[in-house]
Amino acid sequence: MKKDTHPEYRDVIFQDTSNGTRFLLKSTIQCKETDTWDDGTEYPLFKVEITSASHPFYTGKMKFVDTAGRVEKFQKKYNWGKKAEEATEETATEDAK
Repeated sequence: MKKDTHPEYRDVIFQDTSNGTRFLLKSTIQCKETDTWDDGTEYPLFKVEITSASHPFYTGKMKFVDTAGRVEKFQKKYNWGKKAEEATEETATEDAK
């Protein structure tokens, strides 16, 4: 292998932000934060939203993962769905006449 072309492969702590579970794994990911592991050694820390400790597929618990309402935000941002709603309201008022 050529020198200085490959990233450093080292131990990194991955922390699940939803429940606080931590894993010590090897990775080349770049991290700005550090934390101390159970053995007293300091390692780079990378925070993730979902891991096998919190994902419904692995835990067997049904949990609503989409907390931001991404579809609703998208529809609101681009005004999608309003034309369909207006058309439905117009037909309803015409039927009432």
